[in-house]
Amino acid sequence: MDDLVRVTPLDQGALWRVTFGASKGNIIDGAMMAALNRTFLDAAAAPGLKAVCLEGAGSHFSFGASVREHLPDEVRDMLEGLRRLVLHMLDSHVVLIAAVRGQCLGGGLELASVCHRIVASAEARLGQPEITLGVFAPLASVVLPHRIGRPRAEDLCLTGRIVTAAEARDMGLVDDIAAGDPSDAAIAWARAAFTGRSASSLRLAVKAIRAPLTAAVREQLPALEALYLEELMATHDAAEGLRAFLEKRPPAWRHA
Repeated sequence: MDDLVRVTPLDQGALWRVTFGASKGNIIDGAMMAALNRTFLDAAAAPGLKAVCLEGAGSHFSFGASVREHLPDEVRDMLEGLRRLVLHMLDSHVVLIAAVRGQCLGGGLELASVCHRIVASAEARLGQPEITLGVFAPLASVVLPHRIGRPRAEDLCLTGRIVTAAEARDMGLVDDIAAGDPSDAAIAWARAAFTGRSASSLRLAVKAIRAPLTAAVREQLPALEALYLEELMATHDAAEGLRAFLEKRPPAWRHA
């Protein structure tokens, strides 16, 4: 048990409900990433575990990664920490299901998009709004094309627009819109799909089907992080957009 991440084993440990967050927006900062890392390392070491349902505490999945940790002095550690977390999620080789309520934005959508399945509530809103702050999303640039195809991934990453659960389902981002609680619906789907399956065989099937995505994260993401750190953060507008958000004012773009 962790103050930031709570694990509830179900069905004699075949399923885990993993609830993260301690604030209204369940911000994914360094401490949260460390807590989730420990959780997925534990998941990898739990031989009978078949699936993890990941949900945010309260009424939202996540408002995203900490904007303050995007600032020049901290952004390298933030990017490396997010890559480490996603690799731990992928290397756990269990089925991952995101149960999305409320806002699922930025780094929150990146984590959800790594999951095999996203189950959303009808009022959920999803998006990659980083461009509105003058930055871009390295992880989403790798993961979203695998999930929804390049044109739709480019739509979300380049416009920064927020989509409804219904539109997200139409574009293949969301797999199911739950009539009730999306976490309950996600658990019900996992029980129907995996009860009676061998956990060890399922993990190897996950490893096989996820091999291209895992390779892309390992091989492509570091280059996009370098683009972010060496080119984007050398511009005026990247830092200006982030500071304007934190200071609750419109950004003064120089377009350079």
